[in-house]
Amino acid sequence: MSAREPDPFAPDSRHHPPLPASVRSERRTVTEEESRRANGPDWDHYADEYQATHGAFLGDAGFVWGPEGLTEADAGVLGDVSGRRVLELGSGAGQCSRWVQEHGGHAVGLDLSLRQLQHGLRIDVETGVAVPSVQATATALPFIDDAFDVVFCSFGALQFVADIEVCVAEVARVLRSGGRFVFSITHPTRWAFPDDPGEAGLVASQSYWDRTPYVEVDDDTGAVTYVEHHRTLGDWVALLTAAGFALTTLLEPEWPEGHDRVWGGWSSVRGRYLPGTAVLGADLRR
Repeated sequence: MSAREPDPFAPDSRHHPPLPASVRSERRTVTEEESRRANGPDWDHYADEYQATHGAFLGDAGFVWGPEGLTEADAGVLGDVSGRRVLELGSGAGQCSRWVQEHGGHAVGLDLSLRQLQHGLRIDVETGVAVPSVQATATALPFIDDAFDVVFCSFGALQFVADIEVCVAEVARVLRSGGRFVFSITHPTRWAFPDDPGEAGLVASQSYWDRTPYVEVDDDTGAVTYVEHHRTLGDWVALLTAAGFALTTLLEPEWPEGHDRVWGGWSSVRGRYLPGTAVLGADLRR
């Protein structure tokens, strides 16, 4: 899982804490190339901190769908993975794929960040459960048609992709007929609120229907250093339908009692009132 950790001290920020003095955030359109060129190196830079901070919560062979802690063992949205060919998009260090391996599936990981994949190799050695992985982009999957029974993404690549129609079409291409696509994302309603884990994060500050990407720019170089994209729930349904999928699952995990973890903008303060994660599952009908 690769949920970002936004800056709780910058209400309009969706990045991990805090932004360097030379970096400013803005909302503007960016291309797929800009998104990829920014997010790959950004995740390489952030990977060590991410794994050190969240590795124990994720588990070396654990499968959680979001900061609320909903596990695949409890949700069961992938279905029985035993004997299935499974692809994880935005696999990070492969924690979820390793869980699939331990439950009899044949998992493959894909991530844009080399450093995340290096952490995966480290955990492969430590656990003795290896996940074959490839460094690639979700908009050009390096696999043949009908290669997988299941494709999933736990807070991974999808929010960092500009050409999301291409990405979803690629997922459909590599899935066999009847195959399953499941993914978790920041709940789209969260984009109307500041990314603050405290009470300030409970007051809407911008339009839910504003799809303008969140962008960080380094003023010293002019380079885009981080990009995240927003789609509404209706957008996701339309995207899936257009690619030949039938939506079968929509989960909005509640914040569990006694769960006191703060993960960027996710917290018990907000979780009592607002959904933080959406899990969508769809079957390919073609």
